[in-house]
Amino acid sequence: MSDRFSIDSHKLIYHPQRVAQLLESKGDWEKAKTVYPIYVELGPVGACNHRCVFCAYDYIGYQTRTLAYDLLAERIPEMGRLGVRSIMLAGEGEPMLHKDIVRIVQLIKSSGIDVSFTTNATAMPRDFPEEALPHVSWIKASINAGSPETYAQVHRTKAAHFDLALKNLATMVEARRRKGLSVTLGAQLLLLPENAHEVRALAERVRETGLDYLVVKPYSHVERSITQAYKDIDYTAFLALEDSLRDLNSETFSVVFRSNTMRKYTSDDRYTRCYSVPYLWAHIMASGVVNGCGGFLSDERFEFGNINDSSFQAIWEGEKRRQNYEFVTHHLDIEECRKNCRMDEVNRYLFRLIDNPPGHVNFI
Repeated sequence: MSDRFSIDSHKLIYHPQRVAQLLESKGDWEKAKTVYPIYVELGPVGACNHRCVFCAYDYIGYQTRTLAYDLLAERIPEMGRLGVRSIMLAGEGEPMLHKDIVRIVQLIKSSGIDVSFTTNATAMPRDFPEEALPHVSWIKASINAGSPETYAQVHRTKAAHFDLALKNLATMVEARRRKGLSVTLGAQLLLLPENAHEVRALAERVRETGLDYLVVKPYSHVERSITQAYKDIDYTAFLALEDSLRDLNSETFSVVFRSNTMRKYTSDDRYTRCYSVPYLWAHIMASGVVNGCGGFLSDERFEFGNINDSSFQAIWEGEKRRQNYEFVTHHLDIEECRKNCRMDEVNRYLFRLIDNPPGHVNFI
């Protein structure tokens, strides 16, 4: 199926200079410390108005902490100057619950950084479509059912939030049309046994709403999660769903069925070294802690510092990141890592490039 945004792949191939910088720094901390992340996931708020049954970050506890706008007004422009190119607002909570989320979006974009959201779309501020949407690259709404009843079960919230999410997305679709915006608006469903029978119903509904795509993705387990129910899920029986959804594709809508990622979840074909950490991405929690990997939040081995206390540059080039650099390079057991993590395809690409190239590479 159409995947024009490479959602089931990666886009590191469009950043050859950063890859070259990473390769040149291999084994040399003095060079590695100035390789800044291309992409940062930022959690502006720790609280969430849903309690999804599959939540990877349930162990953190949905704490009602937020990053102050005045702090971000110092750190985000600095991050832009240092080479950060994109920020996804998501994290361990619902980003649209932040009282200054519109100003944060404007700040990020004015700092030369692309901005996006993963959100449940039920807490959209009234002024968001007019004041924030023009600055956003994409929004992906997490809608994990095709009916209000199943939605309430999976999201552990009010059934009415199903229609509320779609209503808010329709408002953004209308604002995009009226203002001639380029923002991409989509939805995603995390495929589970309890919602598999409603994938088509959701796809039809979001297509009617005017969204650009629906992503159907697999669960990815975090070892620290309180939730253990889906740890050993086998997606083999669900792969046939892909063919049943093809007829919904059109010039303006596509279903991105992540079959490649589903197959990898139970596959033993994996790299033995992570090259994304602590280089190409970072995760900043609502507490301000800068993490090298979103799969190890609250793990001190992957915590570099706190933006409430230090500049981003001081944190990124500091001693705790150097320690993590040494740990990931020499000691990390990849079996500790989350399968199908956010950087999985990037790691597969870098592993082939650095450690396992095919023969005859010079015959281009």
